[in-house]
Amino acid sequence: MFFDCTGLLAGLAATVITRWRANDKFSYGYVRAEVLAGFVNGLFLLFIAFFIMSEAVERAIEPPEVKHERLFVVSVLGLLVNLVGIYAFQHGHGHSHGGSSHGHSHGGGSAHSHNNAHNHGHDVGDFSGSDSQIMKGVFLHSVIVSAVLMQMFGWMIADPICSMFIALLIAISVLALIKDSVLILMQRQPAALDGVLPQCYQKVACLAGVYSIQEPHFWTLCSDVYVGAVKLEVSKEADHKYIVSHTHMIFAAVGVKQLYVQLDYTPM
Repeated sequence: MFFDCTGLLAGLAATVITRWRANDKFSYGYVRAEVLAGFVNGLFLLFIAFFIMSEAVERAIEPPEVKHERLFVVSVLGLLVNLVGIYAFQHGHGHSHGGSSHGHSHGGGSAHSHNNAHNHGHDVGDFSGSDSQIMKGVFLHSVIVSAVLMQMFGWMIADPICSMFIALLIAISVLALIKDSVLILMQRQPAALDGVLPQCYQKVACLAGVYSIQEPHFWTLCSDVYVGAVKLEVSKEADHKYIVSHTHMIFAAVGVKQLYVQLDYTPM
């Protein structure tokens, strides 16, 4: 339960921090806190999954005495709480990150715990939104099943088997979270834009007065908020307002919420 509370507190802290206003030193604000929190939480949960797996192997070799009556009650209560959480996330939780477009014209040439008592319950920290609550529901179902098997049939081996199952589910889920967080922190071009950016470049290159597109950079600021910057070589006689506005429209159509356009005037 301690690990679960720690994960939830980290998620809550990240949610609060992301709402802090932008300033001179953090011009994008603090929205990246959710990505950083997701990465740290992912590493934390991976460690917990390893701990649960090693403990489960130990229990499989030497099954301890488990107070399955208490385990069953705690697991059912936990499942009810998470069902409420699923409902809350699906019906009452939603937020969006707004963004605006910017254009610049430059002249010149250049975001579980496994207590036993022996008394134990399995909980996981924050994944993200309703998916987190659904995963917790799966884990708690496993604990309930193991408690029933131990109470009705005396199958003490059910406890370590369910623990191994939970550890594997956590590891599989968390690896995807860590991967996504690392890609964002490493400024990888958004995977959702991989297939559409070449078409956008082609459309921009076809605008009147545009000679070429240079140094395109696109990255994910936070969940589903894409930012980009491009440098265009254009004719001195070109209508720079037309080029900048249409370039914004082209990239906004594929989900780029903030775009920085630099125009380099080239005599040709």
